[in-house]
Parts: sequence; structure tokens; C-alpha cells
Amino acid sequence: MKKKHQFTNTLKKMNKSIGYKIGLMALMGVGLWSCKTPQVAIDFDSKAKLPSAYSNTTTDTINSGLTPWRQFFTDKNLTTLIEEALKNNQELMITLQEIEVAKNEVLYKKGKLAPKVGVGVGAGVEKVGRYTSQGAGDANTDIEPGRKMPEPLGDFSAGLTASWEIDMWGKLHHAKEAAVKRYLGTVEGKNYVLSALISEVATSYYELLALDNQLDLTLQYIDLQKKALEIVKIQKQAARGTELGVKKFEGELLKAQSLEFSIRQDITETENRINALLGRYPQPIVRNKELFMDLVPATVKTGIPAQLLSNRPDIKQAELELEAAKLDVKVARAEFYPSLDISATLGLNAFKPSYLTKLPESMMYSLVGELAAPLINKSAIKAEFNTANAHQIQALYEYDKRLLNAYLDVANQMAKINNMQQVFEYKKNETKTLSDAVSIANELFKSSRADYLEVLMTQREAMDAKLELVEAKTKQLNAVVDIYKSLGGGWQ
Repeated sequence: MKKKHQFTNTLKKMNKSIGYKIGLMALMGVGLWSCKTPQVAIDFDSKAKLPSAYSNTTTDTINSGLTPWRQFFTDKNLTTLIEEALKNNQELMITLQEIEVAKNEVLYKKGKLAPKVGVGVGAGVEKVGRYTSQGAGDANTDIEPGRKMPEPLGDFSAGLTASWEIDMWGKLHHAKEAAVKRYLGTVEGKNYVLSALISEVATSYYELLALDNQLDLTLQYIDLQKKALEIVKIQKQAARGTELGVKKFEGELLKAQSLEFSIRQDITETENRINALLGRYPQPIVRNKELFMDLVPATVKTGIPAQLLSNRPDIKQAELELEAAKLDVKVARAEFYPSLDISATLGLNAFKPSYLTKLPESMMYSLVGELAAPLINKSAIKAEFNTANAHQIQALYEYDKRLLNAYLDVANQMAKINNMQQVFEYKKNETKTLSDAVSIANELFKSSRADYLEVLMTQREAMDAKLELVEAKTKQLNAVVDIYKSLGGGWQ
């Protein structure tokens, strides 16, 4: 009991002595650290600000980007494709793993804030020279009266070890917070992938429907040209036409037939693009092409530009990256300051295993504090700080760029919706006018009041107008899809 009391007093005296030494080392370290740390190269308090409203629009806060995609897209075939894409898309799966990586990085940075504690056992043997200070001492040392130190000398130990970096300047806390910001940024990145994926599936689906309708128009045109060719051949036999007219109609038929296979190839590639987005091998895409020209684009409300800050995942991701970059600069700046590390050991140590249980003689312990500050070669620390500062400036410019692009995306797509509506109406009228012109040209040709070239040109112009009408409908629908994405829709 007396030995245990002596051991406790000794430990208290040792801890007090070490405390004084650590305090003295801290004063010396701060005294040695005298250089002024670099400053941030730019003021980050002022970030780019969005206009209060979009051009030529009201300040209505209703925003279509907040509408869930299942309500925004009403085509059942399309919603089925989107659901499958959200389950199987490989890019989305990769993004989810990036979130896991960022989450583990947060846990790693958080773990560095706590002391490291380990347990271990060790065994060894040592033989020192007799004519050394240690050997001469061991030769004259008795374990007990009449029992000399054995030779060679064993070394057996078991105990706990601990080390802890004191976060005096918040370096470790800032590193952890930066990891948290980047983790949240990966979540927003996943949301942006969701929004882009839904938009791409919808756009490809409408393009596929348009190609189906263009193929039907082309097949109809081919049948029309075949019939026209037969009429021209009959007229030639009746001396009412020439070989030139026959060749002209044959050339037009061959042109239409080549267009058919070009469209079929586009259909195949578009189907496979959708299948790739759905993470599956090629298979037919279920769709209803008959209703394509009757589809009415959804009505879109843009709200106010400030809503982009909360709706657009890519903007929120850029903002989180900027905040993480600011914290990185604080971490790099803290490297200029002294660091304090504490290490401790508590356990048993003896040259023979049977002596490990003899207390307090076999008891060992240590407590060491180390304060160190950079003094001479600081180029590496300065380079690390300058790199972090440059990344911070990059993050600010990236944030500003995404804000600008987001605003321009919405402005461009709103103009496109309005303009494509006008284009579609004019193309519809053009198609009707040229269809009437084809009927008139055919009647005039039969009565020999129009030549074959007039008929052929009228039919070709009517065909081009129909194809352009389908293309205008596609652009009209895709403009709505694009603005839905630009407003941050799809990921909610």
C-alpha cells in the first residue's frame, strides 16, 4: 500500500513538471514564430448578384422548377422510362459512390480530432557491450541480493499508448468542416445528375417520336413519288411527256428512299441512347407516335432569379465548394502557427515475463508534450497556402459563372419557347398552304397546264415543310424540358 502511495505521488509530481515544461515550450514557440502569415488575395464577402427579375417578365414567385417531374411530364410511357433510368443509370450510380467517398472523408477528418489510443505487447532481447556505460552498469547491478542481471537481457512489455494533436488554431476543425461542405456538395451534385438525367431522357424521347413521324411522312412521300413516276411514264408513252420528266421523278424517288434509311438509322441510335440512359442493352422503346403532333407543351412559370440559388443543385454545389475552399485556406494558414502534440504511455515492462506482475516495480509510464513551429524553411507551407488561396479564387469564379449561366439559360429558353411557338404556327400554315398547292399542281399537270418540274418542286417543298413542322414541334417540346431543367426542376 505504501509503494502504491509513493507511485501516485511520483506520477503527480511528473505531470506537474511536464505541465510547466509544456507551458514554457508554448511561450518559446510563440516567441520563435514571428513572421507574418500571408493574407487572402481577394475579398470574398461580395459575390455576384442576380437581377431582380428576368427580362420582359413579371416578379411572380410561382416557379415551375418546384413541380415534381411526375406531375410535369404526363406521358405514361415517358414517366416509365424516367423511373427506370433513375434506378439503373450508371452515371447516377457512380455519383452515389462519390457521396460515400465524401462521407468517409468526413469521418476520417472527425477522427483526427480525437486522441489516438492503442494497445500492444512486445518482446525482445538485447546484449550490450560490457565496456559501455549501460553494460558496466548492468554488470554491477543486482536484481536481488546475490542475483545478477541476466545476460543477454530480455525486454517484455504490455500497455497502452496515446497521442493527441491539440487543435489550438482550429486547423483540424476547419478541415473537418471543409470535408462536410464537400460531402454536402456531392449530394447536390447527385441532385444535378438527377435533373440532367430526367431532362436527357425526355429530350431523347421526344426526338424519337419526331423521327417516327418523319419516317411516316417520308414513306408517304415515297408512295406519292412512285405513283407520280407511273403517271409520268404513262404520259411519256402517250407522247405527252419526255424522258427527262421520267428521270426527274426517278431521282426524286431515290432521294426519298435514301432519306428513309437515314431516318431509320437515327431512330436506332436514339433508341439505343435512351437504352443507355436506362442502363440496359438495346430493346424497343414503348411509345405512341400518333399523338406527337397533338402534344401541348406544359405551361412554364419562371418565378424570380433569386429562386435559382435554392432550386439549382449545381449552384448550391458551387457555393458549398466555395465555403470548403475558404476553410482550406484557414487550414493552410494554421500551418504557419506552432503545433502541440501530446503522447503518453502506460503499461508494464520487465526483462522477464514473470516480473511483469510485480507492481509497482514493473510499472512504466510517460507523458511527453512537443511544441513545434516552422522557423527557417517555410517555402513548402507558403506554397500550400498559395495553392489553397488560388483554389479559393477559382471556386469564387466558378460560383459566379454558374450564376450567370443559370440566369442566361432561363432567359434563352423562355425566348425559345415563345419563338418556337411562333415558328410552329407559321410552319403549320405553310404546310397547309403547300399541301393545297400540291393538289392544284397535280390537277394542272393532268390537264397539261403545268409541267413536271412545277409539280415536282411543289411536292418537294410540301414535304420539306412537313418535316420542318415536326422539327419545330420537337424544338417546342424540348425548350420546355430545357427550361424545366434550367429552373432546377426534376430532382425534388
